[in-house]
Amino acid sequence: MTEYRLMTLFADGGLMMYPLILCSVIALGVILAKAWTLHVAHRGTARVLTEVEELTLAGDLDGAIQLVRDTPGPAAAILLAGLRRMKDRKLAAGELESAVATTGTLELGFLERGLVILATIANVAPLMGFLGTVAGMIIAFGAIEAAGNVEPSLVAGGIKVALITTASGLIIAVPVNIAYNFFVSRIDQLIVDMEHGTQKILNLAWDLEKDGRIEIIKKRAPTVQAAATTPPPGPPSGDPALPDPPLGSSTEE
Repeated sequence: MTEYRLMTLFADGGLMMYPLILCSVIALGVILAKAWTLHVAHRGTARVLTEVEELTLAGDLDGAIQLVRDTPGPAAAILLAGLRRMKDRKLAAGELESAVATTGTLELGFLERGLVILATIANVAPLMGFLGTVAGMIIAFGAIEAAGNVEPSLVAGGIKVALITTASGLIIAVPVNIAYNFFVSRIDQLIVDMEHGTQKILNLAWDLEKDGRIEIIKKRAPTVQAAATTPPPGPPSGDPALPDPPLGSSTEE
């Protein structure tokens, strides 16, 4: 009985119900995938930050690298990028900061993937519903024009289409908008986790450098050598050069 009513509502809603159903299916898929991705990205972040510090200070860089490699999430990715460069025991000045910043940018782009789809559906679904409303009213007034008089049965079909599409658009947009805002807040928390990971790897590099276990090679400032300037060739001193006589002139004795 319920399935029959839903199919009847879908049929009464007109052609605009097809893109609305498509939007709802896409939004549901993105919401499920995004919820799982963000859950996995945040899980175990506090544990990996603590254990990486312990392993690194104990001198087990290989164990720390294996730990962060097996832990999903943006904070672990940042730690992995830093530990791989610290493994060689030599770092160029600014190399660690550059690697961490690049990894953070890539991870942030991955976390925000799919949010544009949710934002688009949340904005477009009500507009589709309103478009169905306009289409339903056009149908209702067309029936009145064809009949030449106003009867409730003539306009009921068009008004029904208008109400069904409007309600469908709002039913889709409201939960999608809630999910979008929830995911934005979760990503903000993950950005804080990334900041903690960045600070942790920089502190570890500073501690290891202080203990002499890694070396940070400072970039030397380029030295400017003064080029020896030679004076342009000219006439010898005390014997100024005379200009050549003009052509065709003769010297009288």
